[in-house]
Amino acid sequence: MFTPDHLALQDTVRRLIAKEITPHIDAWEAAEVFPAHALFKKFGEAGLLGVNKPVEFGGMGLDYTFEVAFCEAIGEIGSGGVGMALAVQTDMATPALTRHGSDELRELFLKPSIAGDYVVCLGVSESGAGSDVASIKTTARKDGDDYVINGSKMWITNGTQADWMCLLANTGGDDVHRNKSLICLPLRENGQLRKGITVQKIQKVGMWSSDTAQVFFDDVRVPQRYRIGDEGKGFTYQMEQFQEERLSGATRRVAALTSVVDQTIAYTRERKAFGKSILDNQTVHFRLAELKTKIELLRSLIYRAAQVYMHGQDMTELASMAKLTAGRLCREVTDSCLQYWGGMGYTLQNPVSRAWRDLRLISIGGGADEVMLTIICKHMGILPGRR
Repeated sequence: MFTPDHLALQDTVRRLIAKEITPHIDAWEAAEVFPAHALFKKFGEAGLLGVNKPVEFGGMGLDYTFEVAFCEAIGEIGSGGVGMALAVQTDMATPALTRHGSDELRELFLKPSIAGDYVVCLGVSESGAGSDVASIKTTARKDGDDYVINGSKMWITNGTQADWMCLLANTGGDDVHRNKSLICLPLRENGQLRKGITVQKIQKVGMWSSDTAQVFFDDVRVPQRYRIGDEGKGFTYQMEQFQEERLSGATRRVAALTSVVDQTIAYTRERKAFGKSILDNQTVHFRLAELKTKIELLRSLIYRAAQVYMHGQDMTELASMAKLTAGRLCREVTDSCLQYWGGMGYTLQNPVSRAWRDLRLISIGGGADEVMLTIICKHMGILPGRR
């Protein structure tokens, strides 16, 4: 699918990773945060935060296959948390604004996000509503020309540093699929959290360098004109936005898993046991060959989904299949490879153990495996009650 132009874009990403990210990963992992504003500004100056975004708002204006190429390249970052944070900026929190937002909103929020001047987060999940998006409780009540927001959001990537949130909230009505709206919610004024907003950082099993947080809202005001698109269509817009998020997540794992296999090959080739390298055992090199084959099958599925999307067709089923496959393969590859590292695999300062921790999230975040299976069953016409 990739042309020389796609490959040149990936080379630019790799050079930036090598210079601005790789030397700092261990320190960021230990601190459980990375300097998002400083790093995103460098990516913004390189044009990489708006690869497929409109030129008039600072983007490159390229087609979606170039965004897939970008996502594949940032999957090579040796810290899942940093790659995830970048993907929130490009593929999770801004697609709906790009597609449905007014020119005013895109000038106020999208343009500085593409430039790297703003860090953005996505506010959908809550403590009682993760994959079940329809059951969110956060409200945006009308008061004059404003919405007054109350509630909280959970698992917010970039949550302690973000300048604004793409917020999904209930804006009125009883139909849970038609009573929600997406709103561009400024989180800070003059660098400080706005009145009524509280942020609590969350410690996690993996993705240590990602500053994940719970965010609380107490009578937070935002102009109604900051709503993305039509009132009541937020659920639909977010379901659309999820497709790019899920394919982005699957795409990043192709490079991440390839790195795990390559690092394991290098380690097992050098490590000796019973008079020969670990790699020379048939059970090891056959298993690594199987894993590499499965990674390439995932890549092919992702490319097919991207091409379907490029032609204006619905990629929901294929994106869900890719997300499901990526999540399960992340567990299989990292666990298998960790075994071949022996005791070293169980140490913290190890790229494979880090991948083992980080990539476990993929079967949970952005829609659990079980939700992906439900979506696929709907498209197959085999879900009970929907035949």
